[in-house]
Amino acid sequence: MSRALHEVASGTLLGVALNYQGLLQQHLAAFNEPPYKQPPVKPVLFIKTPNTRNQHGQPVTYPSAVDRLQPGPALGVVIGKDASRVSVENALAHVAGYTIVNEFSLPEDSYYRPAVKAKCRDGFCSLGPELVPAAQVPNPQALGIRLLVNGELRQHNNTANCVRSVAQLIAEISEFMTLHAGDVLITGTPEGRVDVLPGDRVTVEIDGLGQLINTIVAE
Repeated sequence: MSRALHEVASGTLLGVALNYQGLLQQHLAAFNEPPYKQPPVKPVLFIKTPNTRNQHGQPVTYPSAVDRLQPGPALGVVIGKDASRVSVENALAHVAGYTIVNEFSLPEDSYYRPAVKAKCRDGFCSLGPELVPAAQVPNPQALGIRLLVNGELRQHNNTANCVRSVAQLIAEISEFMTLHAGDVLITGTPEGRVDVLPGDRVTVEIDGLGQLINTIVAE
């Protein structure tokens, strides 16, 4: 039986940008220009603040005075026990389970500096519908991920195309910060983000994890 998400996923919502190969390739030319002159060498992280928390079946508000809103389908990794300086080999032993995340955002200008104003609006991080225990997901790097808007397939990818695996992310992040039990690692949204409008029904599907559904409502 899957445990209720709210029981085990009450910690920090930690997002990873640029974690799909296709997305990274799209931006390589810009990364080689000043001021950066190279692609990121470590995970590019951002926080979804507590006010962003939302859940399956609940509305997501399309803020007034914004032009565009984009859903962000992602695999969510719920940490089950504290992880500090863990190896890649031992990293998955710190995972309680997996869930679906829809990481909503206004369009982003810079992946190096994810904007709080774009990413941290109320209700902009939906999680659910449940926690699937890690034992039921033998390979988190072999999961199809799909975004549907009003039943129409708009994004389709696979976690096999991630730049860093779940184990690599846990190992690299836990080098400099402890991941605590209850934290949720949002492992990245694939390339090809789409715009949604009030009235749209937005569904994220991940193999073995079910469907996370939210409806967009005008502010």
